[in-house]
Amino acid sequence: MSAVNSAAKVAPWLSCKVAPWLGFAAAVWIQVASGNPYSFPLYSDKMKGILNYSQAQLNNLGVANDIGENVGLLAGFICNKIPLWGILIIGSLASFFGYGLIWLVLSERISAQPYWVMWLALCLGANSATWFNTAVLVTNMRNFPQSRGTVAGILKGFVGLSAAVYTEVFTGFLSQSSINLLLFLAVGPLVVCLLVMYFIRPCAPASGEDREEQGYFVFIQAISIILALYLLSISIANSLFSLESHPISKLFVVVMLLFLLSPTLIPLKLALHAIKEDRVDVQNSLHSQMDRCREPLLGIEEKGPDMKPSADKNTAESLYFGNLVSSISKDNISELQRQLEGSPPFHDFEDMNLDILLAEGEGAVRKKRRPRRGEDFNFRQALVKADFWLLFVVFFCGVGSGVTVLNNLAQIGLAEGYQDITILLTIIGVCNFIGRLGGGAVSEYYVRQKAIPRTVWMTATQALMIGAYLFFASDLPGSIYISSSVLGICYGVQFSVMVPTASELFGLKHFGKIYNFLTIGNPLGAFLFSGLLAGYIYDQEAQRQSGYSYPASMGAPNVDCLGPNCFRLTFLIMAGVCAFGVLMSIILTIRIRPVYETLYSGGSFCIPKTTKTKESTLEKGSKVLSSLNTGRPF
Repeated sequence: MSAVNSAAKVAPWLSCKVAPWLGFAAAVWIQVASGNPYSFPLYSDKMKGILNYSQAQLNNLGVANDIGENVGLLAGFICNKIPLWGILIIGSLASFFGYGLIWLVLSERISAQPYWVMWLALCLGANSATWFNTAVLVTNMRNFPQSRGTVAGILKGFVGLSAAVYTEVFTGFLSQSSINLLLFLAVGPLVVCLLVMYFIRPCAPASGEDREEQGYFVFIQAISIILALYLLSISIANSLFSLESHPISKLFVVVMLLFLLSPTLIPLKLALHAIKEDRVDVQNSLHSQMDRCREPLLGIEEKGPDMKPSADKNTAESLYFGNLVSSISKDNISELQRQLEGSPPFHDFEDMNLDILLAEGEGAVRKKRRPRRGEDFNFRQALVKADFWLLFVVFFCGVGSGVTVLNNLAQIGLAEGYQDITILLTIIGVCNFIGRLGGGAVSEYYVRQKAIPRTVWMTATQALMIGAYLFFASDLPGSIYISSSVLGICYGVQFSVMVPTASELFGLKHFGKIYNFLTIGNPLGAFLFSGLLAGYIYDQEAQRQSGYSYPASMGAPNVDCLGPNCFRLTFLIMAGVCAFGVLMSIILTIRIRPVYETLYSGGSFCIPKTTKTKESTLEKGSKVLSSLNTGRPF
């Protein structure tokens, strides 16, 4: 009776079905909070005015923002060494101290700090995003290993929406005050992490075969699409009807928060279902116990006093062999190989210490070779693989060229005669979200149906980016809107495809390190293509138009460049970069096609087989276990 009561008291929140989805719903909030670097344009003008910075100094602060947002090697290296709640606490503290210092300076609560201190503070605050992303992505990719593309697409999609979320909070609740926004950036992520970090935890991996589970993902995808359309609509309404100071703007934010809470409906439904099942199980257990009480006592005596139920026997055997991995001795490796490969059958299980031999045998076999693609690599093993660097180059070409346009979009619009570029920012933001969400969903569908490598979609979208850059350079009427839309979608696809691809090729055990190293391609591309190349070409054309010559280090101060020639050469070079990326992506796809045919040959992710020696070891181990029930030697 006590066993029944204890089983009934198990919280449904800890159910193997409820916990992953509860963690996924919490991850949505963490991902929205991790979009704090996207809010830089909302307070950059205030920082420039109060601290009397030049445009060059402000641009360098933008570089600090990009570096902090994307360089997360430290988070990757320690994500397997400390608890997940520790990762989230470090990220929230980075946001608290980084943005908190900027808030203290701009609110004039402390005196102005040197420029390098502000640069580091902004880099520290933006770096919180890498800690949040690492904890959330690593955990949920492991909890849903057979839906990696879908998981990456959804989570990365909410990061893309976070810019609009922060903008609505800035407009509706913070009275468009940059000072209030900085305080919110310092405190908000910390509060969110403290509220939900308990639910971000590793769970038993979901099967991925349940149609109901796939329906849950579709539900979250639909909610995110509706949320994106809602944010776009209220953004347009605020700009057209000047609703920023109207009370209805607060209602807009409340509705937005309800959309963000909607993923919690899934674990709530599962929890209610688990409670219902627990009640049925308790009732069935009580009925079975009452039936046993009605059985005649003679039937029990006929079994004999020495006989035990088979369940007790199985339980004892499970406890015995459940401790196989707890006692490993390197001295008996050779003994295991001799016993398993050529020795006579075992007869006396008490003398041979079988638990030690089997555990050592598995460890001994694993040491014979390095991991193959599709298995778990450590960081050093991944670094010497050609596929790793091909993936890095492909990702670098896609996001490095795309971030060049994003960082210079204001100047691109002004050069082509568009005074208001807010609509361009909105278009690229929404299309970026569509690319991230759609890239994950589409790649997941085709990898399951036809085992098509995900990198095919990186190839296709970079080919489209070539056309977008050439269309940018053409300066045809309306080309900037079409090109911005295409570029936003293709840029988002690069992120949502790279994440699951890296996990499938190099495993999830050290995914935090591998993922954070690959994301360096974004700030590296921003530095090379945006900071150096595009800025230099822009300044040279501005000097030519003004008729004055300035030192190279000074550029062309307070001189705007007008006309298509300001960025035409940059667009042509970016098209060439993407062409090189397409070539590298084709090579990578050809190389990894056999890996995907192995991983998804049955329509779902499967663990690849290793060496024949390891298979025979496990097979013989299973024979040993089965022999205990039959009483015959294997």
